[in-house]
Amino acid sequence: MGICFNSESTLVWFLKLDYGLCLFHFENMCKRTNLCSMFRVAISRFHTATSSYNNVMSKSHFSPPETQNFLTTQLESLFRACSDASVLQQVRQVHTQVIVGGMSDIRTLSSRILGLYVLCGRVKDAGNLFFRLELCYALPWNWMIRGFYMLGWFDFALLFYFKMLGSKVSPDKYTFPYVIKACGGLNNVPLCMVVHNMVRSMGFHVDLFVGSALIKLYADNGYIHDARHVFDELPLKDAILWNVMLNGYVKSGDFDNAIGTFREMGASYSKPNSVSYTCILSICATRGKFCVGTQLHGLVIGSGFEFDSQVANTLVAMYSKCGNLFDARKLFNTMPQTDTVTWNGLIAGYVQNGFTDEAAPLLNAMISAGVKPDSVTFASFLPSILESGSLRHCKEVHSYIVRHGVPFDVYLKSALIDIYFKGGDVEMARKSFQQNTLVDVAVCTAMISGYVLHGLNIDAINIFRWLIQEGMVPNCLTMASVLPACAALAALKLGKELHCDILKKRLENIVNVGSALTDMYAKCGRLDLAYEFFRRMSGRDSVCWNSMISSFSQNGKPEMAIDLFRQMGMSGAKFDSVSLSSALSAAANSPALYYGKEMHGYVIRNALSSDTFVASALIDMYSKCGKLALARCVFDLMDGKNEVSWNSIIAAFGNHGYPRECLDLFNEMLGVGIRPDHVTFLVIISACGHAGLVDEGIHYFCCMTGEYGICARMEHYACVVDLYGRAGRLHEAFDAIKSMPFTPDAGVWGTLLGACRLHGNVELAKLASRHLLELDPKNSGYYVLLSNVHADAGEWASVLKVRSLMKEKRVQKIPGYSWIDVNGGTHMFSAADGNHPESFEIYLILKSLLLELRKQGYVPQPYLPLHPQIMGKN
Repeated sequence: MGICFNSESTLVWFLKLDYGLCLFHFENMCKRTNLCSMFRVAISRFHTATSSYNNVMSKSHFSPPETQNFLTTQLESLFRACSDASVLQQVRQVHTQVIVGGMSDIRTLSSRILGLYVLCGRVKDAGNLFFRLELCYALPWNWMIRGFYMLGWFDFALLFYFKMLGSKVSPDKYTFPYVIKACGGLNNVPLCMVVHNMVRSMGFHVDLFVGSALIKLYADNGYIHDARHVFDELPLKDAILWNVMLNGYVKSGDFDNAIGTFREMGASYSKPNSVSYTCILSICATRGKFCVGTQLHGLVIGSGFEFDSQVANTLVAMYSKCGNLFDARKLFNTMPQTDTVTWNGLIAGYVQNGFTDEAAPLLNAMISAGVKPDSVTFASFLPSILESGSLRHCKEVHSYIVRHGVPFDVYLKSALIDIYFKGGDVEMARKSFQQNTLVDVAVCTAMISGYVLHGLNIDAINIFRWLIQEGMVPNCLTMASVLPACAALAALKLGKELHCDILKKRLENIVNVGSALTDMYAKCGRLDLAYEFFRRMSGRDSVCWNSMISSFSQNGKPEMAIDLFRQMGMSGAKFDSVSLSSALSAAANSPALYYGKEMHGYVIRNALSSDTFVASALIDMYSKCGKLALARCVFDLMDGKNEVSWNSIIAAFGNHGYPRECLDLFNEMLGVGIRPDHVTFLVIISACGHAGLVDEGIHYFCCMTGEYGICARMEHYACVVDLYGRAGRLHEAFDAIKSMPFTPDAGVWGTLLGACRLHGNVELAKLASRHLLELDPKNSGYYVLLSNVHADAGEWASVLKVRSLMKEKRVQKIPGYSWIDVNGGTHMFSAADGNHPESFEIYLILKSLLLELRKQGYVPQPYLPLHPQIMGKN
């Protein structure tokens, strides 16, 4: 049960809190202990203790100073040995001597005994003593606050702090570190800010211990700018404080500020120590900063820390994660002593750099050397099993972990969840998540990304909501994982709420979060917001550029996609296969053959022709630009062909009206052992439909579902309807719709309506239009198609009715456009267009062409039959 302090009125309420309510909360928290009876008696005496100490301690006896000094010295020695199990008995003996000697009213002795009870974890004894002390000074309150914090009872630590204020006892600099840590235990940054204001008002914000606690809390919760502000206010900074600030930047992934802080530390009187080097080397490892890491290695040797095990282990991890496995192994071999951390760093390096076959021998060598693998070892090793083996091997390793009692902590739990999701076993991933109560943000993030990977977006969002309810603070990876779920569900409102939270936590400039945000807005239909946020981003990597380019390309803005591709090159970002594929797709949709050829040149110069996705995009681009021979040439020059490249070339011939070549390529694909997927059959059925090969198309549809076990999707049924419709077999097309295992969408009914217009079936057209007006009432194309069907049948009253319905629903017909690429320039035209600068010359040439056509016997066919009144006038 958590107590939240989120406003001044709440604080006032706590200052006036009745001790009966305090007891109620405490009993709920301590049901498994016998402390409630003690506190019930103690709290009943509390007001007396605070209002008049003389009533509680009416008789005071003072022993000789020698006895007091002896007991004080004995208590100091007990403080130094407080980790010894025998200390508690000695503390009780001293406490007995104090009581017997009548020295209970001596603050120093009683407070130290209270502190020892707290350090020994005896909150019952500490509580009994606390309520018999004079509570008008800070020390006993400080010990109780510290004791509750050490037990993990953060609510009660804060409760005692606010009651301390209510009792008009002024906190000192020793009060605030544990109050701040209690706020951190509850992840309650707003309450910490209230405490921070009091710290500032009392002048303790310049204290090293208070400042260190504040910096750690702010940094751990993502408020790194507030942490830096506190750090800069401190006049004196020791090595511990520098390391806390440095660790804050490392945790937040801010490499530049981490390096800057390390340099400032080197220039100050507090020189970097082994903790500083470990901290800064770890961020070099995670960010792949090899050059900086090697320079730091030189500083480590110069400072004499090269034999420090923690620093040496971090150096091995840095070289491994930066891909320099030779130097990592060399350093590993020269180390006088290796431990589990050393082996873990080396194994993780081999796995992360793709040398998965080397991971298993390393693990065997580790066990042979007498070093016991831990949870981190297996968390690093598991990804290599999935890449080099199968899910069965992962389960064998999981069994080994269980048999040998390897601690099932959050690191291992996250790794197992990730492996099971990537291996396709969602149920085992879910069981691993539910196996114990150890859950943190990383585990929840693994679950969210796994659910998104398998299209279980609602489950992903539910996990995100659960982690918020449990008081966990989502980090940048969590945000970057949950935003794709919003994108897939087109949940724009939730996406905007997450964006607000990202802005509050100041995570918007982290590139993976920024990429996820732009992608979410684009997939939710708000390309304008996606582009606006993209322009405001301070740093963009290739993923960010790729996301924006593909968004424009997929949303009918190929010109913007090509322009962004140019900007990406000028910004210095490196093109990869994704950016090239997206830009080539945009060039194909323009079509802009000139730009496509330029990109092809870049692909050849940078040896990217072997990339199957880039080559497939080139095939698609040349095909859509009308250069089928070049598309075939690119395909023939490919070294390794997968199903994507085969699908591209089959689609190219199908779109150009070569169905027999399509089928030949399909058989050739089967001959080389490539298994067709749902896209292959979609292309084949579509090509058969355009060529009128109805029986062949139906054969391949049945072959897909029967022989290959591929479930037919909505687009496959749309192709079957088109196949029958083009051949005039409209009733069979309608039967295909009725046989669908799911509800037809607007695309399927629209295909049937187009076929009805082609063959003049008015009744079936009316049926299809009824469904279309329900599914997509704002699409002007369906109204026009239905109107044309009625016009062909001479039903002019129905034509007028459809046109009136369009006006009533305020549906506007979007004009169609055609475009052509000439000498690198794209020219667009619409019907009766006079906006082109050379329109006069164009219409003159068209007129002369029509005259030549009429001489050859051509008679123009009107798109729509004319109304009888117009025909009469003519």
